[in-house]
Amino acid sequence: MAADRVVAPSTESVLALKGRSLGPSEWFAIEQERVDAFARSVDEWHWAHNDVALAARGPFGGTIGYAHLTLGLVPHLFASLLAVAEGEDAMFYGYNKVRFPTAVPVGSAIRMRADIVDVVDLGFGEQLTVDLTIEIDGVERPACVAQALFRHYPVKAPD
Repeated sequence: MAADRVVAPSTESVLALKGRSLGPSEWFAIEQERVDAFARSVDEWHWAHNDVALAARGPFGGTIGYAHLTLGLVPHLFASLLAVAEGEDAMFYGYNKVRFPTAVPVGSAIRMRADIVDVVDLGFGEQLTVDLTIEIDGVERPACVAQALFRHYPVKAPD
């Protein structure tokens, strides 16, 4: 969990997040076992990701994480940066744009920074537009830059 995790327990505090920068998150290791588990879960095998011997002779000098694995970690990394009311979360809603400037080498670690560029009150919750940057430890160019949408839906207290 990021030491500077922001807590926004009310609609007003979620709306006040506009313009706020969050992070970075803690480093998250990208290991071969996780890459292989991702491949099994989506039934997608590729030598650059899953064949250690062949990938060592390839353009990256070893296996790399799937781009979609990096994207799949966004909700986890974002939740480490922002908490809303107890028992609630900001749920992933979609992307406006996504780019992958640098491959993530297996054995490296990634972390995320987030800039909340807009927050809109939808009446039934709030929508956050967030610019994300996923960094690789020791690498200047980011692994991923994206603009993501999250929605916060308040959970009603029991009667």
